[in-house]
Amino acid sequence: MASGKAVIKSRPWTVACFLLPALALLGALVVYPIGYSVWRSLFDASGKDFVALDNFREMFSNDSIRTALRNNLIWIVVAPTVTTALGLIFAVLTERIRWATAFKLIVFMPMAVSMLAAGIIFRLVYEQDPDRGVANALMTTVHDTFTDASSWPDAQPRPGGPVEVQGDGSYLLTEPVEAGSPALVPLVAVPQPELADAEPAAVAAAGPGEVAGTVWMDFTRGGGGTAGAVDPEERGLAGITVEAVRDGQVVATTETADDGSFVLPAEADGARVRLAADSFTAPYNGVEWLGPDVITPAIIGSYVWMWAGFAMVLIAAGLASVPREMLEAARVDGANEWQVFRRITVPLLAPVLAVVMVTLMINVLKIFDLIYVIPPASSQADANVLALQLYQSSFGAGADQGLGSAIAVFLLLLVVPVMIFNVRRLRRENRR
Repeated sequence: MASGKAVIKSRPWTVACFLLPALALLGALVVYPIGYSVWRSLFDASGKDFVALDNFREMFSNDSIRTALRNNLIWIVVAPTVTTALGLIFAVLTERIRWATAFKLIVFMPMAVSMLAAGIIFRLVYEQDPDRGVANALMTTVHDTFTDASSWPDAQPRPGGPVEVQGDGSYLLTEPVEAGSPALVPLVAVPQPELADAEPAAVAAAGPGEVAGTVWMDFTRGGGGTAGAVDPEERGLAGITVEAVRDGQVVATTETADDGSFVLPAEADGARVRLAADSFTAPYNGVEWLGPDVITPAIIGSYVWMWAGFAMVLIAAGLASVPREMLEAARVDGANEWQVFRRITVPLLAPVLAVVMVTLMINVLKIFDLIYVIPPASSQADANVLALQLYQSSFGAGADQGLGSAIAVFLLLLVVPVMIFNVRRLRRENRR
């Protein structure tokens, strides 16, 4: 049978006829767009005036593009590393659990979801409202399990009343209290649904020298009532920490009963009553995932959710080819499982891990869909990446396809070193 080189030498036109369709397609879909982008990047927005490298200078002086470049660097370092590490852990775990097939199916399933659909899913997952966003629902549940919620987060002093707000969020009576005279602390702004189970407000009976008072919702539904006085239909606020403060020191403390009443010992006579700030702190609502501070890590989390299954499948395939004799020999020699994993499994999987890392690095350089869908308009600029900036510069408001082409060329130049590394690695593998 003739070798490939002999066939090429003897029938060059036949070989050319077979290659021509593929070359034409390659030229139309790859070579021409690259060449046109390089040419277009040298002209202004209209495409008429030659500006040389001005578009590239504009690219590095534009704040939005610099933000996109910084985010791309974060993506290329964090996303492939985390995804590959999780894929490695999952691949090793699947060899040690009974339901390995089901586990692989669950982890790989997000790969069947399009980027657009995944973006919509995580836009809902990251909603700030714990009643809608799964991430904050979990965080608030865990937080509230270990931390007591405030009693009345909406309660506020009545404007112009005898209570003033302190810098630490506590509420303080403006006048000292006296034994035998009720200490009335009127509050407002508590929503009626929160008062559904509250008891009618009342003033507790005080013993000799004691200070009694009431903390209540000073508002009567439908109007009426007397401001600053406990009316029959008004409700007490239970569970509020009441402190007696003299010269900046707490001399006595108690807590309001179900009807809002409280009694302080004789030490409180002549002191000022203060309601502790922790009774009015706003409820914990989780993390602002879609805010400017954590939007990029949040989107990277959605990317890892999608691509960890891809990394797991490739690494698991490589793990299946690892000689079991070497692993068993290491265990017989006294190596523990961590040592076997670190010194034998990982080095033997190095070629596969390199393939996964390089593939993911190329993938994240052109990430677009998740960045376009997940962030709200207020934080999309903080999550910006080069692929999205390319689209906005070319087709957004004030479209400048010269600048967009320059970004495309720069993005290509970022991908080329990774591709060269991958080609060289494949050649080294073929020589072995």
